[in-house]
Amino acid sequence: MATTVLIVDDSKLARIVAAKALASLQPDWERVEAGNAHEALEILRGRKIDLAMIDFNMPDKDGLELAADMRTMHPMMPIAVITANIQDEVIARARAVNATFVSKPLTEDGLRGFVSGAALRLRSSGA
Repeated sequence: MATTVLIVDDSKLARIVAAKALASLQPDWERVEAGNAHEALEILRGRKIDLAMIDFNMPDKDGLELAADMRTMHPMMPIAVITANIQDEVIARARAVNATFVSKPLTEDGLRGFVSGAALRLRSSGA
């Protein structure tokens, strides 16, 4: 079964950049997009998602709040929080919800560690 990645960002351009970087690393993975936390949670309730890439700065609910919500629904799901905000507090909050911190601007190299770790975790869990 195909691996499905949820890309959550309020910027369409940022979702395109993330999808392109992901496709270069894992061309066979399916990509699903959401423009905000509400859309992301609706998608999670309606279909199987294997891992998520979430922007930090979004209206209504930031990426770390969304990651915490997702963690309660899917305790083992690999989650990356993607942001240009590299403050220690943000990094610590990402770790607190067991999410990987990935800095912007998002590049293939910057995403590689998260994607390879997620692929390994998914293989070992039989997902």
